[in-house]
Amino acid sequence: MLELYRAILKPRLIEERMLILLRQGKISKWFSGIGQEAIAVGVTSALNDSDFILPLHRNLGVFTTRKVPFRKLFAQWQGKASGFTKGRDRSFHFGSPEHRIVGMISHLGAMAGVADGLALSSLLKDEKGVCVTFSGEGGTSEGDIHEAMNVASVWNLPVIFLIENNGYGLSTPSSEQFACKHIADRAKGYGMKSEIIEGNNVLEVFQCITRITKKMRKNPEPYLIECKTFRMRGHEEASGVKYVPKEYFDEWSKKDPVLRYESFLLDRGIINQGDAELMRVEILAEIDKDLDLVFHEADVEADLSTELGEVFRATELPDISERGRKSPKRLVDAISDGLKQSMERHPELVIMGQDVAEYGGVFKVTEGFMDEFGKDRVRNTPICESAILGASLGLSIGGMKALVEMQFADFVSCGFNQIVNNLAKTHYRWGHSVDVTVRMPTGAGVGAGPFHSQSNEAWFFHVPGLKIIYPAFPSDAKGLLASSINDPNPVLFFEHKRLYRSVKEDVSDDYYTLPIGKANIVSEGESASIITYGWGVHWALELKDSQDLDVEIVDLRTLLPWDKETVKASLAKTGKVLVLHEDTLTGGIGAEISSWISENCFENLDAPVFRVGSLDTPVPMAKDLERQFLPQERFSKRLRELLDY
Repeated sequence: MLELYRAILKPRLIEERMLILLRQGKISKWFSGIGQEAIAVGVTSALNDSDFILPLHRNLGVFTTRKVPFRKLFAQWQGKASGFTKGRDRSFHFGSPEHRIVGMISHLGAMAGVADGLALSSLLKDEKGVCVTFSGEGGTSEGDIHEAMNVASVWNLPVIFLIENNGYGLSTPSSEQFACKHIADRAKGYGMKSEIIEGNNVLEVFQCITRITKKMRKNPEPYLIECKTFRMRGHEEASGVKYVPKEYFDEWSKKDPVLRYESFLLDRGIINQGDAELMRVEILAEIDKDLDLVFHEADVEADLSTELGEVFRATELPDISERGRKSPKRLVDAISDGLKQSMERHPELVIMGQDVAEYGGVFKVTEGFMDEFGKDRVRNTPICESAILGASLGLSIGGMKALVEMQFADFVSCGFNQIVNNLAKTHYRWGHSVDVTVRMPTGAGVGAGPFHSQSNEAWFFHVPGLKIIYPAFPSDAKGLLASSINDPNPVLFFEHKRLYRSVKEDVSDDYYTLPIGKANIVSEGESASIITYGWGVHWALELKDSQDLDVEIVDLRTLLPWDKETVKASLAKTGKVLVLHEDTLTGGIGAEISSWISENCFENLDAPVFRVGSLDTPVPMAKDLERQFLPQERFSKRLRELLDY
């Protein structure tokens, strides 16, 4: 009980000091948890130190109860180099694996799927762990929360979805956020157990979580816990509280969790006023000492090589060359073969996707995998791309590898936030690896229309922190997939559906890797360079052969990072260049490559840089419309214009 008292005092006293510093202009922003400390402190105190917690921006008590050093926290809020994010992010947007804490991103609900992955990791390792993810009542309107709860229920994951119902989502009252009386009522729809507790009573929170987690460790299943509480300050300090009726403050100030617990201890003689004052003095002294140290730390100085060098986790990938017997393999066979051998090589690798288990995936890449590797490692998922992509990050933070199959690359839009804001930014923000590969069946040519034929690699080309692979041949696909799975950074692996069963070559039967970021000259020439990837490589080869053209064809293979040196060397030889891709022309990857060539290779150019891409329309279904949409016929004409220039 005394430890709980010290634990609940710490966040309150830190916050009171932070509010003073905010008014003095020494910190830029603050999200106050005053009035809600009992939840964070009670929950964290009830968990094992090995259990993961995913808090929000009002849960300072999670960090202090987990004994995160004050100085480290203060450095984070001051944007110092010694902070968790080295000045790259603010407040509680960070993780500390040492303390088993994974902080939030600004998009509410996004971390719930990550909690699923952390819980799955614990379950697969038989660690008897529990994961707690926090959400406000407003955040429960996000689709990510729904998806994550559904996945947790279907998979019986040991996750507690802890909802702090403080009455307002910023300024909008709960009556305008949801229509049910209690958020806990929603649990029935997921087949999940739930409880409602008094969130301002630290003992009730502690006892509830202790009781529930004891059961969860024996019989894993998710819980929804709704904590009734109230925040005594604005959403953040600049927001104010004018939108809240005064009587609410009068009512809830009587339930102040710190004073309430202190009175409880005083009434029972567990502490006296002197004990309480001494504890405050000790904590304040520690706060002031560490604040002074942080204020004397130098501000972060920008260093270009450091910033660019820490977007990805540096790693030495194994270089295993092709060897042994080769046999004919289609693109789909090579991908399946490479994935199967990676599963054998990495027992910590988990495949997740819609219909990937018994059915083998819609393109049969994982056919037979479940029988060989078991359903724990080859997991059918509900139809919820965002939660599963979030779970892939959780698996990685939990020390595993994740491979997610998008049924079609088009559907990745439903998980866009997880890729561009969670997977892509985690290492840069707080240094953790993101050991996730996302397989993306892509492209047109099969008459599938606007929602199954898009080339959407350019959506992600703009996002620092992602690697993008797009092979054109079976041998490249197998070796590059193995490298993608080995890489502890997020990789999007595009596979052209039209090429799955139409391209075949002799491929090594043994496991091997190919270097990420290295283009391949598939056909040499002197008159012009064609820079392309995917299906475009085969268009270029067909045109060269049919017209006996002396052109050089460069297959990029990796789009991020793309191989500038090979492109530059080819252009230095030919003096002319055409950039070809299946994606729509405007804003396509070809625009960036063309711009780079113009800026860096101008002296070698004997003609303008030519680009060819698909029409700026959605992908049509009808055969003749799709033929007109694709750039193959325009490519032939433009190449002739380039050669004649």
